[in-house]
Amino acid sequence: MVLSKNKAIAALHDSLPLSLGVVLILVSVGLPATAQPTPREALDSSRSSLLYLPFLDEVQYLPPIQPVLPEVIETRLVLKLGERRVYVYQGNSLKASYPVAVGKEGWETPTGQFKVTAMLKNPGWTNPFTGEVMGAGADNPLGERWIQFWTDGENAIGFHGTPTRESVGRAASHGCVRMYNEDVRELYALVLLGTPVTVEP
Repeated sequence: MVLSKNKAIAALHDSLPLSLGVVLILVSVGLPATAQPTPREALDSSRSSLLYLPFLDEVQYLPPIQPVLPEVIETRLVLKLGERRVYVYQGNSLKASYPVAVGKEGWETPTGQFKVTAMLKNPGWTNPFTGEVMGAGADNPLGERWIQFWTDGENAIGFHGTPTRESVGRAASHGCVRMYNEDVRELYALVLLGTPVTVEP
């Protein structure tokens, strides 16, 4: 059937409100926009990937792991010339003490603040007067260990063992600090390069 122009316009006019209504209905009932989750819904959806403690209301995060390092306690030596004794402190606690021989008159052990600058096991010895060199051994004047804390670039002073056991406890050396070999081995194990040394009158 062919409609006249006027009848076609009238038919379109009559159906327009219905068409617009259908369009509006389709828009209103179309696919809904993506709903934004509530904070609680977002929290619930994240529990599978986060550490969740069910007895608390919210997600809990473990704090970062911090390594626990041992406290560094400084070792220091205090040599008391008048007492003929050296004291080993760790922090403020007395760790050990040992009898020593110190410099005799004219060769006094220097007083002051020093640090351990050299350490040797079974050292050799050079006679400062004759230049004679003696290797390590039972008769070596430096004994089994050498712990240096003073030098002028040519001569040196330190704690060391001695084969002359009867000199320990006296002012008998040329400035060095003599110790029993068994004691200087212990002292050697307690100190490091840089350990502070205080020498008091």
